[in-house]
Amino acid sequence: MKMLIPIFLAVITVEAPSPAESAAGPLRVHPTNPRYFTDGTKAPDGSLKAVYLTGSHPWNTIQDMGITQPPPAFDFDAFLGFLEKNGHNFVRLWRFELSEWTGWSEKKAPLRYTAHHPWKRTGPGTALDGLPKFDFEQRDDEHFERLRLRVQAAGRRGIYVSVMLFEGWCLRIDPSSWAGHPMNAANNINGIDGDSDADGKGLEVQMLKVPAITDLQRAYIRRVVDLLNEFDNVLYEISNESLYHPDILNWQREMARYVNEYQAGKPKQHPVGMTNLIAWNQTEKTAANDALLASSVGWVSPGATVFGPGDPYSFNPPATTGKKVVILDTDHTWNNACMTQTSKLRADHAWVWKSFLRGYNPIYMDPLDLARLDSVMTYAKDNAYAVVLARPAMGHTRAYAERMNLAAMTPRNEWSSSQYCLANPGNEYLVYLPDGGEVTVDLSAANGALAVEWFNPRTAEKRVGEKVTGGAKRPFHAPFKGDAVLYLRGD
Repeated sequence: MKMLIPIFLAVITVEAPSPAESAAGPLRVHPTNPRYFTDGTKAPDGSLKAVYLTGSHPWNTIQDMGITQPPPAFDFDAFLGFLEKNGHNFVRLWRFELSEWTGWSEKKAPLRYTAHHPWKRTGPGTALDGLPKFDFEQRDDEHFERLRLRVQAAGRRGIYVSVMLFEGWCLRIDPSSWAGHPMNAANNINGIDGDSDADGKGLEVQMLKVPAITDLQRAYIRRVVDLLNEFDNVLYEISNESLYHPDILNWQREMARYVNEYQAGKPKQHPVGMTNLIAWNQTEKTAANDALLASSVGWVSPGATVFGPGDPYSFNPPATTGKKVVILDTDHTWNNACMTQTSKLRADHAWVWKSFLRGYNPIYMDPLDLARLDSVMTYAKDNAYAVVLARPAMGHTRAYAERMNLAAMTPRNEWSSSQYCLANPGNEYLVYLPDGGEVTVDLSAANGALAVEWFNPRTAEKRVGEKVTGGAKRPFHAPFKGDAVLYLRGD
């Protein structure tokens, strides 16, 4: 019996894009604006359209998770309906490698359980979680079939999926994590031991130090690529939040290389990405993000550079450079809606608009049920309003991304007194006013008249203003209170 996770929808009007058609082809980095992907679809003028990715994600999008054994089933179809209703087109498909774990430490009850792993649990013998040990020579086809069916279901709704191949955050929950890992020698019948230095952490699983483990990881990659190559809505993510360590970074690079090498012989090639590398001080955090941006993968998702309210990615994202597709995820920032902090630190609709206007593809770690306190993460109830506003905001930004010639637009902070401007000089300007009121936009590059449209990001109300003539800096005043979005478009 499936347990339907309650979905708390926004109370404001959602003006989402029309239901998307299936992807026209696998994504690839846009050749002229690498901030975005393209699926090969062409605009009327013959140029390649850009694809903007945005959407919500919880942890249990592939594996069932919870505080009971077995954990409750997650209603994935209802979740896809939630994404579609809010105009989202992207979700991360998580893979947790632990079968049993606690929260952030061994003292945080209750235990959490994860079901549906890639290998059968046949024994003989009992693993540390009380269930039969894993046998790495017996693939559990139920895991892979679930993955294939969910990728297919998402594709039918025009939703792209990031398929997480491995997971690094779980290896850092010391000391509870290693006891629940299949590659702990106590949990498998194959003599596999991912803790060769016997420090109780098992980080060697992601260090290329145990050849048998590397072989298992490559075999898993081959199986997933074989299974999903036919689908156009697939991206790959090597590992979520692995530790920033030279050996682990080299492991990620090798896994990314291997994915690309293996799929090169297939009919379709899908983008491979790397996400936030965990570091423990500001210097290393900056270096970790630099390593991501300098990598050869097709997309990245950086993490907070400051552990606290000063993190720019959480409140004032710097403009993207255009060298890489950057998916900005609240899972990796200080303003995570699932964390237990004050309501002033929550990612709301303003964060979504700021990220979009600075050239990112923003996605959101969503608690889904704003009243449920026994979920895999805890959060304060007074953060519900921020979450409720952020959900439709992703659909609203996507609607503008699809109206505009996004491939020609770049962040132009200096062209707006509000410092948030995405522009195709002389043709289109999208401006965000965090404080509302008046804004001055530099229209020097525009000739002739531009249509004026105001959008209220809280209520989804639109108002059309009088046309304005380009050729100089022009002032504009929002027609409603609170923050506002201004869209200018040439005839």
